[in-house]
Amino acid sequence: MTVNEYQRLAMTTLNPALDRKEVLINSVMGLCGESGEAIDIVKKWLAQGHELDKARLAKELGDVAWYLAEAATALDIPLEEILQGNLEKLKKRYPEGFDAQKSMARLSGDL
Repeated sequence: MTVNEYQRLAMTTLNPALDRKEVLINSVMGLCGESGEAIDIVKKWLAQGHELDKARLAKELGDVAWYLAEAATALDIPLEEILQGNLEKLKKRYPEGFDAQKSMARLSGDL
């Protein structure tokens, strides 16, 4: 399956009663919520002595993916285009791979 196929298939479960603005709002709120659930699993592992629940974390990451696809849909942008743009940004920022010094001294406007 391609990323855009995932986006298309995932959006078959999108609430059809929402308008584009509501879809965007729902998507960014959902991203925050699901990311919070993911970090809670990691927090319990790091700070509370729990075993890392990889299966549950994977499910939460799937939910993050769904909301990312929803946000892309609200913006009418193929998810592949968003991911490709991110790779291009990272290649420009770190042409030789990650560099701690470059991460601390980013140029203004380097989002």
